[in-house]
Amino acid sequence: MPTPSRYWREIPQRYRYEAGRCKACGFICFPPRLVCPRCGAREFETTKLAGTGTVLTYTIIRVAPEGFEDQVPYAVGIAELEDGVKLTAQIVDCDFASLKIGLKVRLEFRKLSEDGEAGIIHYGYKFVPA
Repeated sequence: MPTPSRYWREIPQRYRYEAGRCKACGFICFPPRLVCPRCGAREFETTKLAGTGTVLTYTIIRVAPEGFEDQVPYAVGIAELEDGVKLTAQIVDCDFASLKIGLKVRLEFRKLSEDGEAGIIHYGYKFVPA
């Protein structure tokens, strides 16, 4: 059984922005799936997500769920990438007054959390204004 830190590193869609492109219809599935939701095909090729997109909607979290209390307030948004994939992620490195629907963002690899002072550090993607 792999160690927890190795497990997190072996999720390619989280660390390398890998998705599955359906060979039959071209639909991009993120995270990758076994069956295409558009056409039902089962053959995919690995593709890398577009690194930039546009904010469709966002919210400011002021009362956080357990485990995120130290981060409030923070912004979370849904952005549509240039390849059509829609992702939800935290929006960082901007003040809330500059957030707006239509804001251009890019995916950036960042620290998400850690399990205690000596625990595992989890990394993933966040949105940064482009």
